[in-house]
Amino acid sequence: MTDVSSEAAVATPATQVAGVGDFVELMKPRVMSLVVFTGLVGLLVAPGNLHPFLAAVALLCIAVGAGASGAINMWYDRDIDAVMRRTKSRPIVTGRVPAEEALAFGVALAIGSVLVMGLALNYAAAALLALTIAFYVFVYTAWLKRRTPQNIVIGGAAGAFPPMIGWAAVTGDVSLFPVLLFAIIFFWTPPHFWALALYRSGDYERAGVPMMPNVAGARETQRQILLYTLVLVPVTLAPWLLGFLGGIYATVAIVLGALFVAGALRVMRQQNDRAAMRLFGFSILYLFLVFAAVLVDRGVAAL
Repeated sequence: MTDVSSEAAVATPATQVAGVGDFVELMKPRVMSLVVFTGLVGLLVAPGNLHPFLAAVALLCIAVGAGASGAINMWYDRDIDAVMRRTKSRPIVTGRVPAEEALAFGVALAIGSVLVMGLALNYAAAALLALTIAFYVFVYTAWLKRRTPQNIVIGGAAGAFPPMIGWAAVTGDVSLFPVLLFAIIFFWTPPHFWALALYRSGDYERAGVPMMPNVAGARETQRQILLYTLVLVPVTLAPWLLGFLGGIYATVAIVLGALFVAGALRVMRQQNDRAAMRLFGFSILYLFLVFAAVLVDRGVAAL
């Protein structure tokens, strides 16, 4: 594996004055937006009523908890971030935010989000939020990411918890429906992230991160993308098959699933960066539309 510590030290310039935007960047706002949306879906489809103010607080806690995970992840990964093109301009690497300040910021956000969720909503939602942060920081970032090409498979569970947290914020418990929403995100994560890893395999090679393309090769990664996509399609249909959602959702899930499989097959057939990046971009739209279909289907059923 590549020794990145010395390279990171050389690449890191003198500390600059941090601005608000730098701390926002630490929270990975693009990742946070999808996390908040899936959490919102879990909150809106849960049985029962929640005051709009408390619903807003719950979503804020989910967002802040995700931001805390992102900040601590950037603190821990600052050495490998310094040698990857995709991450070398991050605030810690460039010296805009000192490492110790980033860590303190992330820990404060993590503790604050869990405490507020517990005091304003309920302890079940707070416990799930704490588990999500801990799983992302300790299981994915600190344990799996640098040790196994299965890092994103197991670690991806951290990004799948928000629908369960949103549901628990309303009900105080978790049932089968939010677990199915969790499963959709869980099985979506590997083909989504491995498509990016195919395109950025050189980055991961330089950083010494054992992503699937660097360990098993591009062809095996393409095969794994297809296999996980083929599993994802029936998992996505499970809420309809079990009677939680209706025909609108099923139609959207089938169409989007077919498009996802077609994209995975295109990646195998064309074997180029363009096909991989197209699949990566589509996968983001796919998850958004699947969860939007959950809301639309439930909304129509309630009329």
